Amino acid sequence: MALTSQRRAASVVVVAGTALALALTGCSKSADDGGSTSTGAASANAGAAQQVQSTGSSGDSCTYTTYGADKIDLKGVTVGFSQSESTSNPFRATETQSITDEAKRLGIKLVQRNANANVQQQNTDIQDMIAQGAKVLIVAPENSDGLAPAFAQAKAKKIPILTIDRTVNGSACSDFVGFIGSDFTGQAKIAAQDMAKALPDGGNIAILQGTSGNNVAQARTDGFTKEIAASSPNLKVVASQTANFDQATGQKVMEQILQSNPDIKGVYAENDTMALGAIQAIKAAGKTPGKDIQVIGIDGTEDAVKNVAAGVMFSDVETNPRFGPLAFQALTDFYSDKGTPTNVIIADHHFTKDNAQDALDNGDVY
Repeated sequence: MALTSQRRAASVVVVAGTALALALTGCSKSADDGGSTSTGAASANAGAAQQVQSTGSSGDSCTYTTYGADKIDLKGVTVGFSQSESTSNPFRATETQSITDEAKRLGIKLVQRNANANVQQQNTDIQDMIAQGAKVLIVAPENSDGLAPAFAQAKAKKIPILTIDRTVNGSACSDFVGFIGSDFTGQAKIAAQDMAKALPDGGNIAILQGTSGNNVAQARTDGFTKEIAASSPNLKVVASQTANFDQATGQKVMEQILQSNPDIKGVYAENDTMALGAIQAIKAAGKTPGKDIQVIGIDGTEDAVKNVAAGVMFSDVETNPRFGPLAFQALTDFYSDKGTPTNVIIADHHFTKDNAQDALDNGDVY
């Protein structure tokens, strides 16, 4: 169930409170995905807590008729939300709250389940919500290929599934309605460009990868390594190991990398929790993060952005978790003649030393 494209169109959807406005944004061609991507992440002081942006959409419009579903009124049925991981993770907590708040604002009955990083449990959760009468599902997948049983059951019952934050294998507007999430390759490119700025004289760098078999981790690895190879030949990736998007594992893996490669000058962590683990390992090794070793992360969590403001991390690229307005707008459009695009890219912020403190002061982090 994989989306056939991660391309962006030149449109921006802004949701602020109850208002929905349309604007245009410039885009540039991406050599990696065959489509177009925005020229950069959104400004960090754009008021992310109050507004949700989509940098663009692509794919054919999907409606309930083309999907083969019955037409329903969202306010008259139960909508199920399947969260993949514990809300002890700030991203998951904010994502869940965004879905919950928007359902409440719209007067939609929402039931929720949390799989706590267990794909088999997520299959069970989805099947349970179907059994309890959910007529529409919003799913944050644990991984890209493990939810076939639950998705097949939903399809057999003509229950639409909208996926957010991670893609799944299969066909859009058939196995699932579509995808809303970040441009993971674009995030990685920005991180690679930041690493080149952080280490203008070059040096050896390490990558802490996310969970194996996860499309997010794969895109963040490929995007970073391709950009480094293409534009920064004086930077050399000497270690690239999985740390499972986990802080304790990130610390342990970083300790091992430093033992084998004590001359490391930069670390790219594919999420903030691994970046925080790497910082602990660097300090334990008697080195100073931000001086001896530059650290770059992805997520935009409060702890990481504080480290950027303090100079402990060089930069951080946000993964925007505020899906609620976009998800329910997509479902509303799905049940109309308009339809919803099968691929929507949410705008992410880019936190650097220049804007990190302002972002913290303005409440633009989670």
